Amino acid sequence: MARIKLTKGELKRQRDDLKQYERYLPTLQLKKQQLQLEILQQYHFLEERQKDISAKKAALVAWAGLFSGEQAFLSGLLKVKKVMATEKNVAGVDIPVFQSIDFEVAEYDLFLTPLWVDAAIEALKGIGALRQEINLIEQGIVILKAELRITTQRVNLFEKVKIPEATEAIRRIKIYIGDQMSNAVGRSKIAKNKIEADMLEVAI
Repeated sequence: MARIKLTKGELKRQRDDLKQYERYLPTLQLKKQQLQLEILQQYHFLEERQKDISAKKAALVAWAGLFSGEQAFLSGLLKVKKVMATEKNVAGVDIPVFQSIDFEVAEYDLFLTPLWVDAAIEALKGIGALRQEINLIEQGIVILKAELRITTQRVNLFEKVKIPEATEAIRRIKIYIGDQMSNAVGRSKIAKNKIEADMLEVAI
């Protein structure tokens, strides 16, 4: 704890600081709770999307034989053109939220390619969209965790350092000022008794 001045001015400053800490702490605690809840919710979304992508991949297993000779062909047909996302504000921090995705599909001869290629492209679009959404969810979790770490540090600073220090400083200053006042009263009584004694001697 830093050295403090044992004065009335310092007492007022410490009291003002304590009021600010106690007023700001509940806001920080609420922010911490909101971030924790949102992180849990984002993990839930992530788990759901991972299940969705696993299900779509499993559905493609049925086409494995068809894909065997066409994978290179299909991978060349489909490219991500644009990913659209918005932002969601959580306790003062913005995280990305997936909206939609545009794919660029290369032209191919409808007569020379198998009929199932159209369906395969749509299935791959679904998987691609889910991958982009998962990527944004993971980005959001990283952002939220970083903000939670900072907020937790601030909560701990206020709870474990600033408020106890201000409380202890106020206690010490009040004791010191109280002792000074008691000493002043004692000296005043001694001085008064001395004056009275001196006046009594003069009168005699």
